[in-house]
Amino acid sequence: MVRKRAGLGERHQKILDYLSVFQEKFGYSPSIRQIGKNIGVDSTSLVDYYLKQLAELGYIDRDQHVSRSIRLLTPAASEVYKLPMRGRIFASQPIPVPSSDVDYFDAETTIEIARSLLPKKENVKDLFALEVQGDSMIDAMINDGDIVIMKHAQEAKNGEMVAVWLDDTNETTLKYFYKEKERVRLQPANPTLSPIYIDNLRHLRIMGKVVMVIRKISDGSNAELNPVTA
Repeated sequence: MVRKRAGLGERHQKILDYLSVFQEKFGYSPSIRQIGKNIGVDSTSLVDYYLKQLAELGYIDRDQHVSRSIRLLTPAASEVYKLPMRGRIFASQPIPVPSSDVDYFDAETTIEIARSLLPKKENVKDLFALEVQGDSMIDAMINDGDIVIMKHAQEAKNGEMVAVWLDDTNETTLKYFYKEKERVRLQPANPTLSPIYIDNLRHLRIMGKVVMVIRKISDGSNAELNPVTA
């Protein structure tokens, strides 16, 4: 069986396990219909969607133009990094961080991701992960339950997506950053919400910039990755 990795949904794991057993027994990969039957999915297009995600995550290699061409990949341990999960970030109007959230993720909670999927210019030691709560960034393709990969930063350029802490109210939020004369505008990516204006810059601390989004998909897992360009 293929070892379970963080970020894989139940169906992704079932596909990997089935591929491993089938290929060991027959020496070639199963058909998409066989995979679908094994995991309880009738739609071949949905199975193909899962396979595309597994290929993007570096678990398989396949030639879509050749039947039964799926090949399991086993990335070297040095190519897979564990990024610390530091908690939640609120993609909504800034709201106080409840005390119960402090221990929502313990010090040992991590998310595993292949180095090849991360932006090449980023130092992995500077990266961490946050779970998104709220819908203020939906037009930036960031939804409630998604995971954002952040890099530590204390400054930002206009248009960068940042996690900020508002010291005066002990609140946190995820927004686009814009410096405007004597104030900062925190811009949501949701037309139903208004910008947040910070007049006293001493109350605003930038905690990090978003470099990648791991999107939650329909079965509740996190597998679709979207790099964020600065």
